[in-house]
Amino acid sequence: MDETRNRGRTESAKVSAVVAEVLSRVRAEGDAALAEYTRRFDGFDPGKRGFAVSRREIDAAWKRVPKPLKDSLFLAASRIEAFHKRQAQEGFTAEIPGALVGQRVQPVLRAGVYVPGGKAAYPSTLLMNTIPARVAGVRDVAAACSAPGGKVPDVVLAAARIAGVAQVLRIGGAQAIAALAFGTESIPQVDVVAGPGNAYVTEAKRQVYGIVGIDMLAGPSELTVLADDSANAAYVAADLLSQAEHDEDAFVALVTDSAYLSREVEAELLRQSGKLPRRRILSASLERAAGFLVRDLEEGIGTVNAIAPEHLSLLVENPWGALERIRNAGTAFLGPYSPVAVGDYIAGINHTLPTGGAARFSSPLGVANFLKKMNVVSYQVRALASDAPHVVRLARKEGLAAHAQAVLLRIKGEA
Repeated sequence: MDETRNRGRTESAKVSAVVAEVLSRVRAEGDAALAEYTRRFDGFDPGKRGFAVSRREIDAAWKRVPKPLKDSLFLAASRIEAFHKRQAQEGFTAEIPGALVGQRVQPVLRAGVYVPGGKAAYPSTLLMNTIPARVAGVRDVAAACSAPGGKVPDVVLAAARIAGVAQVLRIGGAQAIAALAFGTESIPQVDVVAGPGNAYVTEAKRQVYGIVGIDMLAGPSELTVLADDSANAAYVAADLLSQAEHDEDAFVALVTDSAYLSREVEAELLRQSGKLPRRRILSASLERAAGFLVRDLEEGIGTVNAIAPEHLSLLVENPWGALERIRNAGTAFLGPYSPVAVGDYIAGINHTLPTGGAARFSSPLGVANFLKKMNVVSYQVRALASDAPHVVRLARKEGLAAHAQAVLLRIKGEA
């Protein structure tokens, strides 16, 4: 269990050093360094085509995307928007004797989202990261898309058009995070950077935090299935494989009180994985899979809470009853007909989730990641006079004489 709890927490000194150099150079040299890294890592010269994808390119990509696929993107976008509109936050004003205190909730001005590529195209990730920003009221949303050879996939550009993204950038890796965080001659600085990526992207987000806000440090995909003897072994295996196929570092686990089910799931994993195209990735990630045979459901729930998985599938006789005792998970999928894949694409919930046990203290990406709050205080003189003795007493106790003086000068001036 210790190894499982500590998954994703190893930091590579090499990755950290490489990222630090990239950030430093892009911050100091701007577009020149960004172009050099783009030529080196993505294999194209932005000097010829530019970092930003043109409106003409987006329109051409739109025409090439089949209508059924566009229909699926529209449905996903509409559900993501509807779900996230329910997360809207409002400020408030409250009275204390002779004074008003309150809080204003405002969107950041500009957000940058990272859309990974490489192994596949991820239009769903673009929708999941940009639509909450738009719902929050962010004026300007830019998407940095990993683009080997300078090519952003048509379907990703179609998703950007549906989401209303202001600017699509064909830049990837740590250099993309640097450009968004610091700004360059051609790319304005953003206030918040969101979106998942590889180890270099995640480390870059870690290092720029404090200069900009970030959503989270998302690591490899993960799923834990809590199942009892009522579960269908084929469904359990299919869900585990659906997350294991993301990449070699994905983490999947089965927690069950049924030895029979665990054997059946193992057989199903072998049978189903042999028919899937990403067999090499599946083989590597399943080598890291974990299994927990527990005495009963209560111990299983305790194990799940200790793992704090990104995705949790509850394939037990009473999933809603089990959910009442689950504290730590990014998203819970209840019952045999709620595969994780519906959450990844079409249910409307956000699929950018805390990983590596971070579900103990953090939440899925949402509208709140693109909002900031400002406290407001307005005193009348009589309220200040009434509270002055308390402020002065506390300030002097802490050795902060100027704090006390700032109050006393006002009271004396009005006496």
